[in-house]
Amino acid sequence: MPERPEERIRRLAAESLTAHDPIGWFERLYAETASAGGSEPGEGSAIPWDRGTPHPLLVDWAQGRRLAGEGRRALVVGCGFGRDAEFVARLGYDTVAFDVSATAVEEARRRHPTSPVSYVTADLLDLPPEWVGAYDLVVESMNVQALPDPPRADAIARIGALVAPGGTLLVIEIAGDGDSDHQQGPPWPLSRAEIDAFATGDLRPVRIERVRNDADDPGRWRAEFSSAAGAQFSGTR
Repeated sequence: MPERPEERIRRLAAESLTAHDPIGWFERLYAETASAGGSEPGEGSAIPWDRGTPHPLLVDWAQGRRLAGEGRRALVVGCGFGRDAEFVARLGYDTVAFDVSATAVEEARRRHPTSPVSYVTADLLDLPPEWVGAYDLVVESMNVQALPDPPRADAIARIGALVAPGGTLLVIEIAGDGDSDHQQGPPWPLSRAEIDAFATGDLRPVRIERVRNDADDPGRWRAEFSSAAGAQFSGTR
């Protein structure tokens, strides 16, 4: 029986962890998929998160706030093939999107040849120092959940540090209720405490939601943080 995409991801991640390289499996996944000709978006993609459309929780959040990014800068973490980055750029932001996988970045450029997005290869755990505190909007969608701890706590702290004064961080992750490191992953669901930990430095929570499709669904965290002075927390639902 052919290996299912989720099984393949977990096998590659386990091999990377054994080699003390917790993020090395990303490039292996993208490179092997490209070599096999399976990098087109949609249901047949060998990469489960390659839906070809921006994450609906990002779209809903942006539409609810009527974001207009003209004159402001955005950074998309772990951009993959660019589905979220292209959406953010359409909002008017001067957008940089990075991924640790050079193959993913190359494919993002191929899919969006006329895009204004600057796609670059970078390691979340070793980012350019000039990115710290430089972005008015930072979008982290479904990347940290692909990391065990360590280095997950380090990654969380580094993401928060990217937000400029007065800027916003949006985080979307699979929701968990406790210690997920003993679960088979990736993904490893994030606890509420881990979501709260994104509020580093001057960042403060604005709204933290656990969005479920039904009662049996563990749901997704959608958390908004702001470094704006006087930002008020509107609660969790």
